[in-house]
Amino acid sequence: MKCENCTKKECSKKAPHDAAAEAPAANREDEGKSEFHKLADAKIFLSDCLACDSCVTEEEGARVFQQNQKEFFRVLNLNKKCDTSKHKVLAASICPQSLPYFAAQFNLCVTDASRRLCGFLKSLGVHYVFDTTIAADFSILESQKEFVQRYQRREQEEHALPMLTSACPGWVRYAERVLASPVTLHICTAKSPQQIMGSLVKDYFARQKNLSPDKIFHIIVAPCYDKKLEALREDFYTSLYDSQDVDCVLTSGEIVQILEQSGLSLNELEEVSVDTLFGATTEGEVVRHDGTRSDGYLEHVFKHAAKELFDMDVQEITYRTLKNKDFQEVTLERDGEVLLRFAAACGFRNIQNLVLKMKRGRFPYHFVEVLACPRGCLNGKGQMAAGSGKPDRALLRRLEEMYAGIPVRLPEANAHVQRLYQDWLQGTDSPKVQAALHTSFGAAEPPAPGPHIKW
Repeated sequence: MKCENCTKKECSKKAPHDAAAEAPAANREDEGKSEFHKLADAKIFLSDCLACDSCVTEEEGARVFQQNQKEFFRVLNLNKKCDTSKHKVLAASICPQSLPYFAAQFNLCVTDASRRLCGFLKSLGVHYVFDTTIAADFSILESQKEFVQRYQRREQEEHALPMLTSACPGWVRYAERVLASPVTLHICTAKSPQQIMGSLVKDYFARQKNLSPDKIFHIIVAPCYDKKLEALREDFYTSLYDSQDVDCVLTSGEIVQILEQSGLSLNELEEVSVDTLFGATTEGEVVRHDGTRSDGYLEHVFKHAAKELFDMDVQEITYRTLKNKDFQEVTLERDGEVLLRFAAACGFRNIQNLVLKMKRGRFPYHFVEVLACPRGCLNGKGQMAAGSGKPDRALLRRLEEMYAGIPVRLPEANAHVQRLYQDWLQGTDSPKVQAALHTSFGAAEPPAPGPHIKW
């Protein structure tokens, strides 16, 4: 059976590929001596055709299989050896969409789950555990600014609008490898929260600790397997130090697998406060952004644009569901005139419909928040796929309820972000902002036939 998104006559995702056998020997060093050597290799299950031979090169296929628990424990084991030249500082950054999953799995509140997860990671040998919300603050603020700029120059630049979000790596990869420049020119250049966190850890934090970036092993805990592919992008690599901004992505489910093999439950672990990038810990509650399905780009950009462009204060946003619950729109109106029309599109059927409208010149939206997974990031296959690969709908409803209960904080209200704009980036409009917080997206040449990967 062929995926609805594929243009090939025969699907290339029939057989799993043993990329672990192709991994460099150095990456398997001491693997057999680890008490976690029985952990499964990374497997990615996506209902949509995003990672067949058309999207993943052979090299990427081999490297993505190293983005798993075995690589994590390889580095932990190296830190136990006498040769300190191979030791690394381990820093883990946790996405807020993963926390409801841990809370639901162990019957905890989200804040307790965050602290116990921090305690567990530190008990394994992780030195610092961060929350990626601060990186999402940067990503949203930069997206707000870019949308206003695009709107103001829409008459002069053909591809200024619509602006499409860039935080979902599955969507971005699909756009680059399949849709090419007519669509990629519309993608917001702000980095995703994951990759901004990579810049913060490997640049700002490394400087604070007087460490070379290659001496830090940076782990992201995320709900989505596509984040593994995002971490491998060439634009997130520093050749001077031979260092990726993110070294390893572990999904929420992979962390639970480590817990299970350890014979532990989060309930019985000590609570440890999450670290900050400023050399201290924080006892505060977990916070999130507006938006129950993602980091809230639509809500924040919409309210900011309404104020900046039309001097209108929007307190509450009313969604209108269109063809299905994963395709919704929001409009800003004054005296019967539509000033702004935004949309949220989740899942690839909705994305394909949007792209088709763009190609036909019938696209009514100024901004679209695009997410590959139906129902959004909480439905990431890294935490929602059961043994059959199908989502657990009851669990998803519970996660959505728990996530909605997390207190909301505006990105503009984060004093640490304003401090970092000055201390780290030399101002909100300096050249360093572009280098640290933005990237570019473009058409990518289809790779040569690569491995058959079970995603």
